[in-house]
Parts: sequence; C-alpha cells; structure tokens
Amino acid sequence: MPVPEPVPESAPDRKPRKDATRNRAAALVAADRLFAHCESPESVTMADIAAAAGVGKATLFRAFGDRTGLIHALYAARLEPVARAIDEGPPPLGPAAPPLLRVPALLDAVLCFKLDNRHLALALEGIGGDSPYQAEHYQRWHGTLQAVLEQIHGLAGGDFTAHALLAAVRADLVEHLAGRQGVPRERMRADLAAFTAKVLGEGAASS
Repeated sequence: MPVPEPVPESAPDRKPRKDATRNRAAALVAADRLFAHCESPESVTMADIAAAAGVGKATLFRAFGDRTGLIHALYAARLEPVARAIDEGPPPLGPAAPPLLRVPALLDAVLCFKLDNRHLALALEGIGGDSPYQAEHYQRWHGTLQAVLEQIHGLAGGDFTAHALLAAVRADLVEHLAGRQGVPRERMRADLAAFTAKVLGEGAASS
C-alpha cells in the first residue's frame, strides 16, 4: 500500500491520499506505455517512469518500494480482468467449465496475456530471484492449473504436468517466437492447443 506524502498540518486530511492515488495511477499508466514500446524491458528505469508520469522519483519509490514492486503492481493491474474471468467467469475459462475444456482455455488465456504484454511479462519473469518457480505469479498459475488437472479422470502427475504446460507459455519463449521468429498469434495459439491436447490425451492414456 502506498505511503502518503507528508503535507502541512493545515492541509485537508484527504489531500495526501488523493495525491498518492493520482501519482500511483499516473505511474502505472506511464510504465505500461514505456514497457509496451521499449526495445527491451531492462531499458525501462524508475527515472524514465517518473519523468513520463510527471512525478518525482522519490514519490515513485514511496509508492512502490522499488522497480520490482512497480512491475508487480502493473502486472497485477493488467492481469486483473483475466484473473477475474478465471475465478468467476463463464465457461470455458471459469470454474464451471469441464476440466478438459478449462485446461486449454487457461493456457490460451496465459498465452494471449503474454502476447499482449510481452515486455512487461519479460520484465516480471526476469526478476524471479534464484528460482522463478517461487515467484508469486508463477505459483498462482501453477496452483490453478494443477487443481484443474487433478479433476481429470485418469490423469496422473498434476503437479509436474502443470509445470510442463506452463513451460510452453514462458515469457522468454513467447518473445522468441513472436518477437524474433515472427510466428503469428493464431499459429501460436493453435500450436499450444494441439500440444495441450496431446499432453492431456497421453497423460490420461498412460495412467
């Protein structure tokens, strides 16, 4: 939660909260634009974001803690509609969908999100520390996917299968295929669907 900037005692109680909210929103908009149009995510600095947002760099650090905190906040804001659809939406993505339909829908949603936010996803996955598998965003995807996989009759090894399927939508792979090789979006979605169907079919058949 952002820390309000200090203001004189005579200022209204609401002012720092409004300023902090406005500055935070401006920073997220600026960061979103910079990541969307950058050559590489590493090139986007806190100084760049502060300048584009029209706020001081110190204000940015107070609001987000550091660059990692800002990236996490921006990722969460961009992901929120997808997360809501996964948790509450209708089939095939929502919880009421049959598992064999929901698994490919979940993976397609992850792929489309990363295609739409390629540099942001790269920036996030590049700050995973010693193990990207310990990152909060990865654990959320993995936990959701594993839970659905374990509902499929005859499919064993939901934990490993979830890891294997998520490897197909890593941000660096998405960037390599879409950015460097120029693979069309619909081709990538079709290839992912075919791969997922093969994994699910062979997994159930071998158990």
